Amino acid sequence: MELIIKHQEHYSRLQLVLRTLFGWLYMIIPHVFVLYILAIANGILTFIAWFAILFTGRYPRSFFNFTLGVTRWSLRLAARVLNLSDGYPPFSLGAADENVKFELPYPERLSRGMLLVKTLFGIFYVIIPHFVVLYILLIPVGIFSIIAWFSILFTGQYPKMMHDFVTGWLRWATRVQVYFIMSDSYPPFKLS
Repeated sequence: MELIIKHQEHYSRLQLVLRTLFGWLYMIIPHVFVLYILAIANGILTFIAWFAILFTGRYPRSFFNFTLGVTRWSLRLAARVLNLSDGYPPFSLGAADENVKFELPYPERLSRGMLLVKTLFGIFYVIIPHFVVLYILLIPVGIFSIIAWFSILFTGQYPKMMHDFVTGWLRWATRVQVYFIMSDSYPPFKLS
């Protein structure tokens, strides 16, 4: 899996202020509305894909591409909400974004046994340990986001170390998310 959110040379102060004051109206509400509908469809396709993997060991490619598109879209929105990237996120499952890149290779085969293990015991060996750490890391993510907001406002720069940390947190959370049905690779406990 590869998630890259480009650290820009200069961030727009105007876009920062507009996102802060009106982003909920022109960006978050429309995208979340569409993503909510897509999430329902994605949940249905994931349910069907679970059985396909169980019986054939293969994730239907069209279902995989749909889930990948929904994940890319939500990451593009998250990058804007967290001020990691300027611009307006495109309304599309297949849209290219010069600032946010997410790639996950299609798995030719997935382990049926591992699928059952993830379903039955995933809460114990994935959700609890990873989400506890990710939840604790939300504290520095929040602090860095606030500091970066002021840094962008006054200097037009997002401090690189803070950008890398927040992007790493988002990368880690995404690895955990895709592990459950799109990958057999256990997500490492790291930001990079």
